[in-house]
Amino acid sequence: MSTTGPDTTGRGAAGMAAFRLEPPSTPLERLRWGLGDTLVIAGRSYARLRAQPGEIAGALIFPVIMTVLFGYVFGSAITLPGGGDYRNYLMPGIFMQLMALGTVASATAVAEDMAQGVIDRFRAQPIARSAVLAGRTVADVSRGVMSLGSMALCGVLLAGWRPHGGLLATLGGFALFALFGYAMIWVGTYIGLFVKNGAQADAATFGWVLPMTFLANAFVPLEGLPRWLRAVADWNPMSAVVSAGRTLFGNPGSAADSWPLRHPVTATLAWSLLIIAVFMPLAVRRYRTATSR
Repeated sequence: MSTTGPDTTGRGAAGMAAFRLEPPSTPLERLRWGLGDTLVIAGRSYARLRAQPGEIAGALIFPVIMTVLFGYVFGSAITLPGGGDYRNYLMPGIFMQLMALGTVASATAVAEDMAQGVIDRFRAQPIARSAVLAGRTVADVSRGVMSLGSMALCGVLLAGWRPHGGLLATLGGFALFALFGYAMIWVGTYIGLFVKNGAQADAATFGWVLPMTFLANAFVPLEGLPRWLRAVADWNPMSAVVSAGRTLFGNPGSAADSWPLRHPVTATLAWSLLIIAVFMPLAVRRYRTATSR
């Protein structure tokens, strides 16, 4: 069978050359099979970018807009209660928001694949079923990490942001942001498997993810909030992520009156692993249900 369009499954001629007639029989072979197919699915997600250059442009422009908007517009009007440079205070909050918004992109992409029948075409091929969701999430988190690096570069060049916690602490901070982003990608994947199209996925995620990023300590200190709203913000997982970044980067932070903000690194690990433990099995179960019809 020939086609004039792009190979939507991402395998191409090389993939068809490795076409399997039967699944492997041993656990080691199944593991290698699953890992190989995961990388193929991840590669397909990257191949789609060639047909959608707007996504690449957006990923490059977004960090500049966010850094300038928040760093200079908000920064000129906000004074930190304990003193310190607001732009150094700000950048971990922007990092968190960037990774949290990966929820929207993942939900939209999964919903579009379901609506266009891409998932059904995967089912018709002898690939490991686990590779479909695993490959998507690997591609999404790797793109998120690249965007995070681009945002950090913009912070250094445009806002004068500097990490002061040392190399290992800085790497640890970025690793926590990546882990949190991976957790939120599974939330988006789960939602994307329920809705009918990308527009519904966007509506089902953006409407709560963006407010949650502002109902945290990302952009302004929490000291001025009413007591009931302060409690919500303190226990917002995103507040712990931001505080963990500030702690590891050695950037200015807010007063910490709650357990998550007094132990932000531990809280970030706990929240991220809990989200993955809940939404990964839910997404896998939903995927099996949706593709068995």
